[in-house]
Amino acid sequence: MTSAPAARALRLAVTLLTASVALYTALVAFGNITDFGTNQQFVRHVLAMDTTFRDNDLMWRAITTKGLQDTAYVLIIVWETAAALVLAAGTWFWARRDPGRARQVSTYGLLMVMLLFGGGFIAIGGEWFAMWQSDTWNGLDAATRVFVFAGVVLLAQYLPADGEA
Repeated sequence: MTSAPAARALRLAVTLLTASVALYTALVAFGNITDFGTNQQFVRHVLAMDTTFRDNDLMWRAITTKGLQDTAYVLIIVWETAAALVLAAGTWFWARRDPGRARQVSTYGLLMVMLLFGGGFIAIGGEWFAMWQSDTWNGLDAATRVFVFAGVVLLAQYLPADGEA
């Protein structure tokens, strides 16, 4: 059983960690919206596979249509924005001392971040579009950091508190 001060400390930690992921995700979305072209080029190069090893067995995967590339980028920004809003709501519930709703909402937001960075950037970008082969347009390290960051927060919010098992 966790003592009351320890439970309060854990809730504070989870509140601040959730807020940190919310802030990070919001800043990423804001940056992508206000400086649209920078990461637009990143997405275009990854999808076009134009800086990979140019292996003929893989190049059929490349998406070179700018309209499709830009659609993918806009969908990424929409997903980031939605995740940031969900995490902000989760932070609000943590701050209001409503751990049931806070965990539920925060779990959704954290999973949204993990799906984007793990499923989208690491799996699809890294493996399907062979981003790992690019010296110039390789975001795997950054994606892994964000995936782990969100995962640690997800685990932390399920640590037992207030005598929970």
